[in-house]
Amino acid sequence: MTPEKLQSIAFKWFETFNNKELEKLLSLYDEDAVHFSPKLKMYKPESNGFVTGKEALREWWKDAFERLPSLNYKVKSLTANGDRVFMEYIRTVTGEEDLLVAEVLDIREDKIIASRVYHG
Repeated sequence: MTPEKLQSIAFKWFETFNNKELEKLLSLYDEDAVHFSPKLKMYKPESNGFVTGKEALREWWKDAFERLPSLNYKVKSLTANGDRVFMEYIRTVTGEEDLLVAEVLDIREDKIIASRVYHG
């Protein structure tokens, strides 16, 4: 996959996430995608930070959008190569300190198959 195609998927990810368009966001993912996030581990300790599949992603993000209506990500940089996009962004939520985040999207056949979040 070309770096431009990978970046276009990443920019679509940011757009749908920031607009809270849950179903459009989920359409970017493979049915069996795996997602890791330290926030998941904090809010759902039994998950050990992982969710698998679109339904689990739907539940996680629906909850996040409801709990944090001002949640927004501001892109700092994107690097794409092979089948992976490395994203760096600022997580903003009203009343919370901004958080520097790095996230990796693994993409196969135009679908995100795995994502991993790292906090600064």
